[in-house]
Amino acid sequence: MERATGRPSWSAGLSPYVQDSLLAVVAAGVAVWAVSQDETARSWWIYLLAVATALPLPWRRRRPLTVLTLATLPSLVISIVAHSANPQVPLSGVIALYTVAERSSERVRWSVLAVVVVGNVVGTHSPNGALFSLLTSVGTFVFGSLVRAQRKLARLQAERAREAGERAASDAARAVAEERARIAREMHDILAHAVSLMVIQAEAGPVVVHSDPDRAIRAFDTIADAGRDAMVQLRRVLGVLKDPEAGRQLAPQPRLAELADVAERVRGAGLRVELELPEGKGALPADVEAAAYRIVQEALTNTVKHAGADRVAIRVRRSAEVLEVVVSDNGRGVPPTADRAVIGWSGGRGLVGIRERAAACGGLAEAGPGPEGRGFLVSARLPLAAGTRVERVGG
Repeated sequence: MERATGRPSWSAGLSPYVQDSLLAVVAAGVAVWAVSQDETARSWWIYLLAVATALPLPWRRRRPLTVLTLATLPSLVISIVAHSANPQVPLSGVIALYTVAERSSERVRWSVLAVVVVGNVVGTHSPNGALFSLLTSVGTFVFGSLVRAQRKLARLQAERAREAGERAASDAARAVAEERARIAREMHDILAHAVSLMVIQAEAGPVVVHSDPDRAIRAFDTIADAGRDAMVQLRRVLGVLKDPEAGRQLAPQPRLAELADVAERVRGAGLRVELELPEGKGALPADVEAAAYRIVQEALTNTVKHAGADRVAIRVRRSAEVLEVVVSDNGRGVPPTADRAVIGWSGGRGLVGIRERAAACGGLAEAGPGPEGRGFLVSARLPLAAGTRVERVGG
């Protein structure tokens, strides 16, 4: 606890037991002083009883009711045998009653208040004395109850603050994880596509360098184009990471129109690529275009690396409020007896990234064998309206 000046309180470094012991000394001093002011009550045992009213106070926080009882008994004896020696304000009783009101259970608190009120009314010799005693005891009880309520509120606020801190930390950790996953998808899509094309062309170049120099030159040109495109996209990603003020709106946002360049590079790898893009029917949301671009790019990367195909068809169509993306090839496909759901998402990071990109837009993606088990097919349905989700057909 600190004062308004910012200086530590003198009691800040003292234990509660020491603080209560000091209160007991003060209360005992008040009781002894009250006895000393009474000419008719100066026997040594009355002084001893006066001191006894304060002796239990160091343990008031641990046993409030017991301390109140032990402090009240000597005071009652003094009140009977030497009433005028009682202090006008019995400090020990006030402190003990305050502690009961502030720390005891509801049942104990209200029972003690009832006993104290009855005792003040019955045990006081005059109406004025009874009124003063009631004001002192009831006021002490009310003050203790207010402190009790304030501390309960402080504990509740502290608990809420702790829970809010935990939620904020959880949200921050989740945001970091999501951002890391997003960056991982971007890096995977950029590098996997470019490196796959470069490896294939690098392997094909030496084979035809003597028999078909023009084809070798085209292969090396494709390698150079893929490398330059990857460098450009990587700079965009790294630029966002380096700029602490950059937000998600500055993240790389490829457009569907750029798929023509991607298709051309894949053609350079020896595949026949059919590309169908939606005609101008209004602008598409940037996040949907970026997701569609990356889904097509990853599907093409898988075709180049794994399918053994010589033809791939890309269809991107706008239907009502949904953007449909379909990439199919005529490669070796998968065994027709295999489980399509298992095949679709049991592969590497790329297929998982396709599903995550579609889900991030509120859409759905599927991957598996093509029609009649021939080739491989990746499809996605992405909603164009913000805040909507695509429901799976058939439930």
